[in-house]
Amino acid sequence: MASFSAVLLITAVLGHRRGLIDTVAFFWVLGIVALLAAFALLLSGFAFSRLWKFGDQGGHDLTIGALLALVVLAPFALTAYQIAAYPMLRDISSDTDDPPALTAAASLRTPDMNRIEPMTLGERTLQAQAYPLVAGRRYDLSLDRVLDSLVTVLNRQGWQIVVPPPPSEQAKGEVDIEAVARSFILSLPSDIAIRLVDDGDSTFVDMRSASRYGRHDLGDNAQRIIDFLTQLDQEIATQAGTATPAPAQ
Repeated sequence: MASFSAVLLITAVLGHRRGLIDTVAFFWVLGIVALLAAFALLLSGFAFSRLWKFGDQGGHDLTIGALLALVVLAPFALTAYQIAAYPMLRDISSDTDDPPALTAAASLRTPDMNRIEPMTLGERTLQAQAYPLVAGRRYDLSLDRVLDSLVTVLNRQGWQIVVPPPPSEQAKGEVDIEAVARSFILSLPSDIAIRLVDDGDSTFVDMRSASRYGRHDLGDNAQRIIDFLTQLDQEIATQAGTATPAPAQ
C-alpha cells in the first residue's frame, strides 16, 4: 500500500505537470494518496505490535513500508504546516486598495476555478500583517526605461504571457501586463497582473498574483511578488543605478 501510494503520487504529479490530468481531479488523487499512505503507516504500526508480541516475521518489509509511507506523507505534513502558518488568502496585490486588473484572466477562468473578486477589508488586513514586504515600487526613471528592465526580468520567469507589454518606445501613461505562472513542483496555475504608471519624473510598479484553485495559496503568491520585485530592483539598480520602494499605499 505504501509503495502504491508513492507510485500514484509520482504519476499524478508528472501527469499534472504535463497537462494530462485536470487540476480538480489531481486534488482528488492527492487526497487518495494521503489516505493510502496514512493507512499504510497505521497498518504497519499494528504489524509492528504483533512482531513485538508474537515474533512474527516481516520486520524488514514493515520498516521499508513505514519509511516509504512517511516519505509520501512528508509533503502533506509540510502543507498542513503552511496552512497553519500563513493566512487563508488566494489573491495578493502590492496595492490592496486598487489592485492591478486581471481582465484577461477573468475570461480564461472556468466555473470550477476561484472567482476574481475585490479584496475584503479583512483580507487586506491579513495581507498587511502577514506580508509587509509585499509593496509596490517607485523608480525615479521614465516609463520606457523601467519597462525595458521589467521585460528583462519577466523573460527570465518562464511564465505564459497573456497580455504582452508594448514596445518601450510606444509606452505611455499606464502599461498593463498579464501572465500565468505555475508553482514549481505541482504546477498549479496563478494569474499575474503587473501595472506600470507614468508619474512624470518617476514610474510606479504594482503587481498582483491570484491562485486559480484552492482557498489557500500557502504563501506562494506573496513570495512570487516579493521575488519578482526584488529581481526588478536589482535589474534597475544594475541598468540605472538606483531603485526605491514605493510609499505605503
